[in-house]
Amino acid sequence: MGLQAGEVPDTQRLTDESAIRQILALHCRGVDRADVDALTACYWPEATVLYGAEPALAHPFCVGLAQAITGFVQTQHQIGNVLIDFAPDGVAAGVETYVTAYHLQNTADGGQSEMTYIGRYLDRFEKRGPQWKIIERVPVMGWSQNAAGSHDEDHPALAALTRAGRWPDDAVYG
Repeated sequence: MGLQAGEVPDTQRLTDESAIRQILALHCRGVDRADVDALTACYWPEATVLYGAEPALAHPFCVGLAQAITGFVQTQHQIGNVLIDFAPDGVAAGVETYVTAYHLQNTADGGQSEMTYIGRYLDRFEKRGPQWKIIERVPVMGWSQNAAGSHDEDHPALAALTRAGRWPDDAVYG
């Protein structure tokens, strides 16, 4: 089902791409809100992730990820370019997604630090019935940046804004 550059896709391909993009966005929300249910909904039960030297089962990894992310004051994962290469059978796809992830953390000296991660997700998706989910994820790091925190929580222009939170306290769940 691979298209030539610029070729107009058919309706089924657009529908499948939309479902895959929804999973990618839900995964970002799941990480940033520390929402285990949102994270695990993105993976088939036997899916694996390779965030270390050895593959790990995705569902248990998601539980640990949600716990670990709460060590940051806030995070924000943003996806950019998404390239989807469907297998000829139409039930598998290789997906390359650019990601930028921001992490705000309190430091031991009472300050804050900001870490920005720039990389890509290399995913294999499978379609089972009408549903696409990740069966394998390999994050690929481009680089990271670390700096002293510059967040000004008391800035008057921001004072009235709703504050982000974790599951279940974030405004998205209200």
